[in-house]
Amino acid sequence: MTDFTLNAEVRSDLGKGASRRLRRNANLVPAVIYGGDKAPLSISILAKDLAKLLETEASFSHVITLNLGDQKESVLIKALQRHPAKSFVLHADFMRVVADHKLTAIVPLHYINQENCVGVKNQGGEILHNLNEVEVSCLPKDLPEFIEVDMAKVEMGQTLHMTDLKLPKGVELVALAHGSDLPVANVHQPRVNKEDTKEEGAAE
Repeated sequence: MTDFTLNAEVRSDLGKGASRRLRRNANLVPAVIYGGDKAPLSISILAKDLAKLLETEASFSHVITLNLGDQKESVLIKALQRHPAKSFVLHADFMRVVADHKLTAIVPLHYINQENCVGVKNQGGEILHNLNEVEVSCLPKDLPEFIEVDMAKVEMGQTLHMTDLKLPKGVELVALAHGSDLPVANVHQPRVNKEDTKEEGAAE
């Protein structure tokens, strides 16, 4: 089981030059914590510790505990600035989580039963994913690591929308709250029929 905990240090040496020195000399990633009823706080995190945490998909939709000496902060990852070529993290933004305040977070969609999908198995269709993640609103205790999309009964030509998703208790979709019932996935006719391809090959 992944440990969603990071050790961090408060930093007072701010600015672009200071951030470059952190990354170059100490292999630290500069970051900031904001939100809640506290002032923003500038911190630094060991690059290797952050990189290890980010290997887990759930780290982006999970409350993370930041250890700051004898204090702790419960946060969500809100933004990561990465190196354009090497993809390592240059800067991280964390948002404070308050237990009795609703939060918004991006949660991945996990598609299940795709191999047993009626539209694929019995009708020869193909599945198209319109969305791979959704923005949710909920209390911190209700935040899911992912939301399942069951494709088992989806037929050819059918589209699943956000209103078709089974959401965990206490979880709402931000798009639906704004009146947008976006398509999530559909089963469509393949562009090239396999039998036609075989016949064309034989004719040649």
